[in-house]
Amino acid sequence: MSEVLRVEHLKKYFTKKGIFGSESSTVRATDDVSFSVKKGEVFVLAGESGSGKSTIAKLILKSIKLDSGKIFFEEQEIDNEKKNLDKIRMNCQMIQQDPYDSINPRMKIGDIVSEPLEIHSFGNKDERLKRVIEVLHEVKLEPAEDIIKKYPHMLSGGQRQRVVLARALALKPKVILADEPVSMLDVSIRAEMLELMQELQKKHNISFIYITHDLATARYFGQRIGILYMGKIVEIGPVDQVLLMPKHPYTQALIDAISEPDPENIHRERKIRINMPVDVDVFQGCRFRARCPYVIEKCIQEPHLEKVSNEHYSACYVKLD
Repeated sequence: MSEVLRVEHLKKYFTKKGIFGSESSTVRATDDVSFSVKKGEVFVLAGESGSGKSTIAKLILKSIKLDSGKIFFEEQEIDNEKKNLDKIRMNCQMIQQDPYDSINPRMKIGDIVSEPLEIHSFGNKDERLKRVIEVLHEVKLEPAEDIIKKYPHMLSGGQRQRVVLARALALKPKVILADEPVSMLDVSIRAEMLELMQELQKKHNISFIYITHDLATARYFGQRIGILYMGKIVEIGPVDQVLLMPKHPYTQALIDAISEPDPENIHRERKIRINMPVDVDVFQGCRFRARCPYVIEKCIQEPHLEKVSNEHYSACYVKLD
């Protein structure tokens, strides 16, 4: 399988200015992140809130500026030249987390889905309308001819997220960045939305970068996974290997935290293998050492991703069983 997207050593720091003369602080949102996505693959970026997942998506789409690093799309480096920016923005589309905030409430559904077609000068008005009807059918918004005349407030949350998916599909992209696409939806319709995304992904052979903190949906939808902690990938590999045989203590703690629908759990003590944070400089050595139950002296040196099995890499000095 050929690579469609590759990022190398992405780095983005944000400086928070202090108030009333207090010192400013630096947030290392993305700190030396590298990964690739193959054609037709679902690659998952998982981690807790604030780990840098959404920042990576914005950097790929060039909606915020890199501090350093490189982005390659179909082996072409995406710099700030207009033709390269147009190429990635046409071929990489985004599905945001919130179906209420990500579409304009004053626009009709037909105009919302048609907007990227107009921006990228796709066909004439009739051809654009035909394409809009086509993608609304694909995301199962029926009758499409009536839906295009409606406003977002006339649709449910699940229907709005289908509109967002239709808008992302309109240009026939090669990559879709899905940022927590089901977390704002009712539990009852999450599986329905994931099934639809999986069906369309296979039908059109689209590569997905699926951003989530939910490891259950990650395992259902993804093929490979990168676990992010404080701006760094600490473990990466095939989704089943990483989630069934985690080799990094942070991945292990994330899995421990998953609730299982078992009535016996009411009386069972939960054991999450993570410590209360201690006061150490987290940017010296391993980022996770302040909370790690297996910390050793060597952890003061920063570990790098090392191969633990076929295509499975972990950045940890301690060998977990």
